[in-house]
Amino acid sequence: MTVFWIMTALVTALAGLLVLAGARRGADEGEHLAGLTAAAELAELDRLKARGLLDEAGWTAARAEAGRRILSAERETRPVRAGPRDRFLVLAGIGVAAAASLGLYAVAGTPGLPDQAYERRVDEWMTDLDRLEAPQIAAVAARIVRERPEDHQALTMLGAARFEAGDPIGAASAFRRALVLRPDDAQSWARLGESLVRANGGKVDGDAEAAFAQALRRDPGQLGARYFLGEAAMARGDGATVRAMWSPLIAMLDPADPRRIDLERRLTTMGAGA
Repeated sequence: MTVFWIMTALVTALAGLLVLAGARRGADEGEHLAGLTAAAELAELDRLKARGLLDEAGWTAARAEAGRRILSAERETRPVRAGPRDRFLVLAGIGVAAAASLGLYAVAGTPGLPDQAYERRVDEWMTDLDRLEAPQIAAVAARIVRERPEDHQALTMLGAARFEAGDPIGAASAFRRALVLRPDDAQSWARLGESLVRANGGKVDGDAEAAFAQALRRDPGQLGARYFLGEAAMARGDGATVRAMWSPLIAMLDPADPRRIDLERRLTTMGAGA
């Protein structure tokens, strides 16, 4: 806890220094920019005279007018400068804000509460599975897998939770471990393929296609595997395989189902027939 308060004080002091340094740098750069603009205007008049675009009288009049305009602008826009007490006012404001924040934390927070270890949170999640989100379910499943590495059901649950939590690579790892235990599990082969597709940005690469083929070989009723194998065949322009994969899907969908309409349209578009 002492380290926390020390770090808070250091961060507050650093914030004050950055505010003062940034304000001073902004004023200096503004003054420098105004001087560069005036010099550039006078230099441009000199170049116009040198190229013969301004005669002597015109050049003299233009420089005089530019000089008056520059002097008038300098009188009207006084440079921003920090007064001798301004920096103390800024630091005092930062100090007040920091003190108010710490006071609010002391009232609404629990400063004396030690950090809750991750494993302790997992212990609590295991007692209330119905209210957990996918990342928390994945943490609970990972705990079970560590305790029972040969538990096929725990591995498949871990893979499904990781997939829902947006971790397709972790999901694929879990499904691979499950398939080591049960190589004939068609559902795990199909879920492995889906995880690889998501990890590859939606593209059915060679590894995913092989996983879907294994799933379909073990269970022809794996409709998800059929869909993705049809996607892979369509990417190759293999209309016959697309039709073989998607025809069972189309047959089981209602004629008015948008999914069936989309599959039939895509088959027709590639010339494979509906």
